[in-house]
Amino acid sequence: MTIDKSQIRNAATVIVIRDRHESPRILMGQRGAKAAFMPNKFVFPGGAVDAGDAYVPLASELPETCAARLAEDAEPGFANALAAAAIRELWEETGLVLGKPGDWEGPVPEDWTRFAETGHVPHAAPLQFVFRALTPPGRPRRFDARFFLVDAGDIASDLDDFGAACDELSHLQWVALSDARAFDMPFITEVVLAEVEARARDTAPPASVPFFKNSDEESLFLRLRGHLPTE
Repeated sequence: MTIDKSQIRNAATVIVIRDRHESPRILMGQRGAKAAFMPNKFVFPGGAVDAGDAYVPLASELPETCAARLAEDAEPGFANALAAAAIRELWEETGLVLGKPGDWEGPVPEDWTRFAETGHVPHAAPLQFVFRALTPPGRPRRFDARFFLVDAGDIASDLDDFGAACDELSHLQWVALSDARAFDMPFITEVVLAEVEARARDTAPPASVPFFKNSDEESLFLRLRGHLPTE
């Protein structure tokens, strides 16, 4: 079946932050010159949600506040799919493992085989939902992307070993947050950076999540609060 590249696809992006209380650094890489979407740009690891991501077993669930905001306009199980996609994309594009030691229940999906061979099960609890952005109309590909902030201390593998990464991102590196704007990056990445800068030393969930909503009619900056759990 041919995929319509013009349709809006759900996506998950991961911002890993290191040394956040001293000299914050974030993990970025450069997309290839021939990439159909944002060629040559420096970006955070991430990509589209796959159909099977909703069924990937997680060693831990997303924080309740994050899950509530993600589920605001989504089907049941969508938060699980986004969490799994975020962890899978981080692994595929950087070789970093966000997981807990353990054995998988049942057969391992083909695109999770190498991850499972590390002896880990996906660990969603460290993912903090901090931004949502919809690609503007007229682009060759459009994504409804959710951005997750992760503290590097929750990564189970060597933070400087990118040997297991695929070749989708090159020049993977830890960039000082204060230097990041010197890199050639998409506009939306710059916008997200401002949010990361504001939250670099704050580990608590944000009071609300920015949503950059682009439609054929208008572009809006909204705030997602979600129906949060009550005691």
